[in-house]
Amino acid sequence: MPHDIVKDFGYLTLGTRLRRLGEMVQANTQLIMQQHGIDLPAAHYPFLAAIDRNGPLTVGELADVIGISQPGATRTIGQLAEAGLLDLSVSDGDQRRKQVSLTKAGQDLVDYSTREVWPGVEAAVRNLCTDLDGSFLEQLASIEDGLKHRPLIERMNKDKETK
Repeated sequence: MPHDIVKDFGYLTLGTRLRRLGEMVQANTQLIMQQHGIDLPAAHYPFLAAIDRNGPLTVGELADVIGISQPGATRTIGQLAEAGLLDLSVSDGDQRRKQVSLTKAGQDLVDYSTREVWPGVEAAVRNLCTDLDGSFLEQLASIEDGLKHRPLIERMNKDKETK
């Protein structure tokens, strides 16, 4: 089997490796969300959480608090609005700025997720990251290997069984 070139190159390919790990965690989170009957990309959750925590935000503010580009935020906001989870309105002070807020359905999803989904995901990721040793690259390898050997959904379900 060919070598994992991203892993082999160490710090040279750190950005690619972190993106890959992020995608692995999001894919695992997606399975947990599906188990709860939620049909929403895991990457959209931070948008809902940011508005829930901060109240209505402009598109630019939302992009800033999530840490992504404004075009990327605009695309995701549009998808969430189309799904009926976000509402866009013209900002009070500037007609060019759009204010983004949660709809009732969006707030209901956040409330449900806060109770039923997010604690399990957080516990599963914490379980995955417990007892990491070594350099940063060794820790990344441990997390990647841990996800391959025992996905988050198994870690979450195991934690529920022991409570």
